[in-house]
Parts: sequence; C-alpha cells; structure tokens
Amino acid sequence: MSERNTLIRSLHDVGLAAWFGGSLMGAIGLNGAAEEEGGAQATRDRITSAGWAKWTPVNAAAIGVHLFGGGGLLAVNAHRVATQQGVAASSAVKTVVTAAALAATACTRVLGKKIELASSTDPQDTEKARKHPVDLDQARRQMTWAQWAVPALTGCLVVLNALHGEQQRPAEQLPGMWQRARSVAPFIA
Repeated sequence: MSERNTLIRSLHDVGLAAWFGGSLMGAIGLNGAAEEEGGAQATRDRITSAGWAKWTPVNAAAIGVHLFGGGGLLAVNAHRVATQQGVAASSAVKTVVTAAALAATACTRVLGKKIELASSTDPQDTEKARKHPVDLDQARRQMTWAQWAVPALTGCLVVLNALHGEQQRPAEQLPGMWQRARSVAPFIA
C-alpha cells in the first residue's frame, strides 16, 4: 500500500526545515543579537537588514524545494487524498497554512526591504527611500508581528506533516479508505 518516495519527501522536509529554522533563528538570534549590540536604531536596522538580505536567497531556495517536494507528495498520494477519510481535509488545511506562510514571508521581505532602504547609508538607497518615504516606526511594529508569523505558520506545517505521516501508516490507510467509502456510498445509489 505504501511505496517509497524518499527523494521527494526529503525535498519537502529539508525545505520546510530550512524555512522554519531560518525564520526562527533570524527572529531570535539575528534580531536579538542586533538588539543587544545597542547603538542607534538605524544601526540595529542595518545589522538585521544585512543578515536577512544574506538569508533571502537561501530561504527562497528552501521554499522552492519545499513546494516542489510538496507538489510531488501530493501527486504520488493523490489516490489517498481521494479515497482515505481525513487526508483531503488535512491536505486542504496544509495548503491554506502554506499559503499563509508564503504571504507572511513575502510581507516580512517587503517590510524588511523598506526598513533596509530607510536605514541605509548608501546614497542610492537614501535616494530611493526619499522617493518612497516609509513610516519606520510603523514598519518596525509590523515587522515585529510578521517575523513571528513565519515560524509560527511553518511550525504548524511541521505538525501537519507529522499528521500526514501518521495517516500514511498501513494501519490508518485501510480503515480510512473504508470510512471514506462508507461516507460516499449513500450518494452512489
């Protein structure tokens, strides 16, 4: 009943691990270290912006790998999604949480870029910031919430991934498929 999909599952899991772990480390480690370093708020903004800018390409790759792996897992488990009770619902929830995590990640990048430009000492960045003024206090407040949304949502994905693993156990598949068949039987007649 179950077949091995080690590569696709590994892509899914490693991508999610990097997305979750990187966002959590950044929120706690990078931002905390910049805060402890002291100095002017603009200096702290520059430190955190530089760190997050270095992480962005890796994070984008991790997200891409996770999404590719997730799509592959959905394809190889399409029969279970259609026939096993609970799998379609948990897959739908996982899709919604993934979309929310992507939106939160995009939001943090946009806010981060605004803060980066506004705090930069580079004349080109200063000119860009002058053309597109930003309320730095508001952007910082929004960033405080958005930066914690990413590890919270990706942490939910880790839990949903564990649920999917439990649903894939042979002892869960047959009863789940039987329950699904029984639930649609009245509509078949």
